[in-house]
Amino acid sequence: MLVEDETDILLFPPLRAAWAERGQQAKVWLTGRNARRVVFGTLNLCTGHLVLMTRTRQQAPDFGAFLKDLRRRYRDRPLVVLLDEDPSHTAGASRALAAALGIRLIWLPKRCPELNPMEHLWRAAKQNVNANRQDATIERTVTRFLRYLGRLTPRSVLRKAGVRSRHFWLRRGLSNRR
Repeated sequence: MLVEDETDILLFPPLRAAWAERGQQAKVWLTGRNARRVVFGTLNLCTGHLVLMTRTRQQAPDFGAFLKDLRRRYRDRPLVVLLDEDPSHTAGASRALAAALGIRLIWLPKRCPELNPMEHLWRAAKQNVNANRQDATIERTVTRFLRYLGRLTPRSVLRKAGVRSRHFWLRRGLSNRR
């Protein structure tokens, strides 16, 4: 069982905290235009294995490229992917490709991002890597983001994603699979 989600990486950093003298406005230095990349990712809920792919957009063809990469990596193993109803996922071409690749898509309830462990993992990575810091290029920002995630152990990935919590909503289903 895999969970899938995407996140936007922006050249302009998310501002989490800033210091200024009392009564003074904090200065935030930003340069250039705000570039964007999309990171697609899946998390294996049992092993903590991550598959990540960077794209310039988040459209059905981009999601399709990610599905093909998943199938290549997992070869003939059955794949079940839990995901939200983003238009790139629900597009007819995406659903048809998933079926052709033998990937079963299971939809999370609408407007419930807290149910997707990838959201928690993205938040931790952005907090530790991107917050309050602007790189010279979007490529550098993405490289640092991916490097951070790549250095996490599978156990750390599951912990940061909230899967190891005794309150994780799929806990009972996962313990039956082990």
